[in-house]
Amino acid sequence: MNHIKPKWHTVREVAAMLGYGLSKTKLLVASGQIKSIKDGGNRRVLPEWVDEYIARRIEEAA
Repeated sequence: MNHIKPKWHTVREVAAMLGYGLSKTKLLVASGQIKSIKDGGNRRVLPEWVDEYIARRIEEAA
């Protein structure tokens, strides 16, 4: 079976990926800590933007 890899994620998917609650993730997106674009009425996040956020968190913790 062919699996299609998404090119971008919803805020809900990002929350699940990070193990964060939806409210916390929405706040991170709204504040620009996790980059996103507006697509219609929804926010979308590229996979590399999630990686950038994680890398920044690791740097801050070091």
